[in-house]
Amino acid sequence: MTRVVLVEDHDMVAEAIGQALERAGIEVIARASTAAAALAETRHGRPDVVLLDRRLPDGDGTALIPALLRDGAKVLMLTGDATASVAARVAEAGGAGLILKSARLDELVEAVRRVAAGESVFDQKLLSGVLDRLTGRVKHAGATLTTREQETLLLLADGAGTEQISTRLGVARNTARNHVQRVLDKLGARSKLEAVSIARREGLLD
Repeated sequence: MTRVVLVEDHDMVAEAIGQALERAGIEVIARASTAAAALAETRHGRPDVVLLDRRLPDGDGTALIPALLRDGAKVLMLTGDATASVAARVAEAGGAGLILKSARLDELVEAVRRVAAGESVFDQKLLSGVLDRLTGRVKHAGATLTTREQETLLLLADGAGTEQISTRLGVARNTARNHVQRVLDKLGARSKLEAVSIARREGLLD
């Protein structure tokens, strides 16, 4: 029997998924609602598959994948929305697949079974984009952002203006302005708002 740790912070969603898996003969050995709990349950239970929500209260589920793999689990990412960039990040981290929360429950059950059997499961609409990005034919937006520019982007997402960015980063106002402009240039954005929108679409902000 396939053994699963289900990581989902919305109780109703988790309940529905858990019941569907159990009806299909897949054992849900534990449920978790945070990244920390997911790690603990996976290390304790040694599941075949971790069905992992991408957005958790204490962090980005994608960043959790390498640690889960070290504990011997295969990871199937569960997300409310996805782009080729998001799917590529999951694949690059070692995830075995990605399925949308809008998928039917029988599709989700089948995806879990396929991942447990060693297959990769990515939505066909995203697959070509994933391959393009993984082979380097298409660079994802933000691929060349420096650490300081990534910090600037996070501050922009929090609604910070140039003066606040200058203060938070401990740099001169002109330097902060230059960081912002480089973020806009690298994301192909015409405004701060558009830069944040592109970053969210590309999975750079969670």
